[in-house]
Amino acid sequence: MEKQPLPTDDDKTETTESEVLCLAGEERQEAPCEPAARAGWNSKVEYFLAQVGFSVGLGNVWRFPYLCHQNGGGAFLLLYVLLMLVVGIPLFFLELAAGQAIRQGSIGVWKYISPKLAGIGYSSCVVCFFVALYYNVILAWSLFYLGNSFQHPLPWEKCPEQRNVTVKECEMSSPTSYFWYRKALDVTDSIDETGSFNPNIVGCLLLAWILVCMGMFKGIKSSVKVMYFSSIFPYVVLISFLIRGLMLDGALEGIAHMFYPKLEIWADIQVWRQAATQVFFALGLGFGSIIAYSSYNPKNNNCHRDAFTVSSINFMTSVLATLVVFAVLGFRAKDRVKECVASNLNLLSTHISSMDQNLIPKFDYSDPSSVAVEDYRGWLKQLGNGTNILGNLTDCDLEEEMKKGVEGTGLAFIAFTEAISLLPGSPFWSALFFLMLLNLGLSTMFGTMEGILAPLTDCFKPLARNKTKFTIFSCFVGFLIGLLFTQRCGNYFVTMFDDYSATLPLIIVVVFETFSVSWLYGADRFLDDIEAMLGWRPSVVYKYLWKYICLLAMLGLLGATTIRMFISTPTYNAWNQEQASEVKLPYPAWALAVLGLLIIFAMMPVPLGLIHAVLQSRTKQTSRNTEAGQYRIVSTDDKCETPMTDISERDQRNGTF
Repeated sequence: MEKQPLPTDDDKTETTESEVLCLAGEERQEAPCEPAARAGWNSKVEYFLAQVGFSVGLGNVWRFPYLCHQNGGGAFLLLYVLLMLVVGIPLFFLELAAGQAIRQGSIGVWKYISPKLAGIGYSSCVVCFFVALYYNVILAWSLFYLGNSFQHPLPWEKCPEQRNVTVKECEMSSPTSYFWYRKALDVTDSIDETGSFNPNIVGCLLLAWILVCMGMFKGIKSSVKVMYFSSIFPYVVLISFLIRGLMLDGALEGIAHMFYPKLEIWADIQVWRQAATQVFFALGLGFGSIIAYSSYNPKNNNCHRDAFTVSSINFMTSVLATLVVFAVLGFRAKDRVKECVASNLNLLSTHISSMDQNLIPKFDYSDPSSVAVEDYRGWLKQLGNGTNILGNLTDCDLEEEMKKGVEGTGLAFIAFTEAISLLPGSPFWSALFFLMLLNLGLSTMFGTMEGILAPLTDCFKPLARNKTKFTIFSCFVGFLIGLLFTQRCGNYFVTMFDDYSATLPLIIVVVFETFSVSWLYGADRFLDDIEAMLGWRPSVVYKYLWKYICLLAMLGLLGATTIRMFISTPTYNAWNQEQASEVKLPYPAWALAVLGLLIIFAMMPVPLGLIHAVLQSRTKQTSRNTEAGQYRIVSTDDKCETPMTDISERDQRNGTF
């Protein structure tokens, strides 16, 4: 027999809630099924809020601006758009169409294509769980800062004093760095020093999980109500910050520095790797959340248009956030440079009597506020960078200041908070900023949890009957395991999970997804199914993009990521209390073992699913035709009416696998 197309609404009969899932028993383990009365979105607006809320997250606010800044500004933007068009959007469309057509979570979708691929969905669930564990800790940090924003002056504006003496650690670093590392995290000097639990962060983490649990309490019906606020509010804040930021001195310099194109970076393979990785994570590919959300859509929904719309909104949000970040950081850098000039001119005034008259500056050095930074730097260059004056004069470079503290959490909790503290009405802007981070994180957490809950409740009948209890239990377990990140060394574990626990497994998951649809199921057949679903056929370009361009790009990204992990020792930034600065340290052997176990554990379901399906097929010789090239169709008398395919069998109709 030939493979059957993806199911349509007309192919299904009305079922009760108890018939939602295939039993895990003898005869039903392979066949996923779902009810005709599957829950759905009340409106297209709700669906867009969910998809945009999931894809637009904290990475848009701190990772994208950092990568854009470090990798050529405008040139990186062009590279990002190119990769999004030829790789990101086609893969995003693939996941949207698969979820909408099969109307299952990630496990059910890949099990539908073949029982041997069910492990792909389970791997997505495992990675989602890993991400949820550390992502909610970042929400806990945001809650902590939000709670500390309602006081004037802000607690990170000035260094604290002990017995009328400024704390040395703060004086050697900065008030914002000291508050982050010592007051918020009370961090240890390395990941080897575990330390005690941080009670403030433990309480904030509990509150974060309670918020997630309340939002997910009744599935999409409850989470979407929260998303009306959590998905829209960040845009209000970003626009407000942009308007305010453009009024600040140094904002235009920051934006100009940001978008200055450096086309030579296109020759660097690592820049391509970083751009592809950012496209990959920005759209949320491989998590299963896209599939889960689209599975609640009606069959005739135009998922092709949705793919372009959501991707465009995601990109424009990243650009908007980048404008905001570098406008504010430009103001921060300009303020620091002015302080630098003032400090140097004060030093100059004490040595002016011993200087050669020809070297004395022509500007009014007695009034540092009237001296332009360019005039000072030009004079210093003629002077020989201060070597003629006791070697104490320093350069005050705006570009160098822009490079400081703009990576990862350091951007939000150190650099940006410092800039906010300089604004009039700083407590208001601080509360607004961290409330925005909280809402960005919540909408992403809802999608991440949906990527766990939807596939499992689709495939296990007891979980579907007790979905509310399962949701509460999942959040409780997430909180208990998340306590690992609330230790004094917890920040280093967050970095470890963020850098390694998700990247490689997710890339492998997407490679399997792309290969399964384009080669095993067949790109032509998949386009046929989309045509039957939408009433029109997408361009044949997608066939070649899925089969060749996207697959090769993902394999290249997988190879580049793997090689980078082996040729360079994994390191992390640790805070050294004595030096009051960050130092780069290699992960100890036990941490590398944990990294390896995380990756192996996340990918283990794929081979286990394959082995399980093969063993199952061998134990059901009486109910299956074992000759090559044959396919079994599940009996329509069975509750599981979804036709199944097998990746090991050849499609006789089209002559493809």
